[in-house]
Amino acid sequence: MNKHDPSGPEAKIRYGDNDFTILVAGNYVRCAVSGAHIPLDELRYWSVDQQEAYRGPEEAMQRWKQVHEAKA
Repeated sequence: MNKHDPSGPEAKIRYGDNDFTILVAGNYVRCAVSGAHIPLDELRYWSVDQQEAYRGPEEAMQRWKQVHEAKA
C-alpha cells in the first residue's frame, strides 16, 4: 500500500478532544472539506463537534469559518 494513495476500506471514527477511536477498521478517512483520502497515520486535524476529519490546517480553518459564519 502506498501511504500517499491509500486504498481499501474507509475507516469509521469517533473523534475525541485529543484522540480518536476507530469504530470500523479501515485504511483512511475522508477530508470533510476536500474529499481527499487521509491515511490514519497522517490524521492530525479533526472537529469533535462536527465529528469530521480535515486534511490539514487550511481545511480545518475553512470549515471552522463555515460553521461559525452559519451560527452568526
